[in-house]
Amino acid sequence: MIDIHQVSVMADYFIIANGTNTSQVQAMSDGVEEALEKQGLSPKQIEGYRGAGWILLDYGDIIVHVFSKEDRLFYDLERIWRDGIAVDPASLSST
Repeated sequence: MIDIHQVSVMADYFIIANGTNTSQVQAMSDGVEEALEKQGLSPKQIEGYRGAGWILLDYGDIIVHVFSKEDRLFYDLERIWRDGIAVDPASLSST
């Protein structure tokens, strides 16, 4: 997770994850969508689901990126957004 609110107006946070195959990437994306839907959140847009190399779920202030392992290494968002602040998800409280 990267806090980008001080370096971008497009969102406050990027959440970046990867799976090992197309089915897993799609299942991870489905899991995110299902969990956030239970919290009353619907994505504004979903891109890349069919190809599942890089699925982007846009929730406005939070953008979730679910990559294949290869595409995550290729696009390297952590390097591109290195001016953001890395956030350890374990440090967040679940309320």
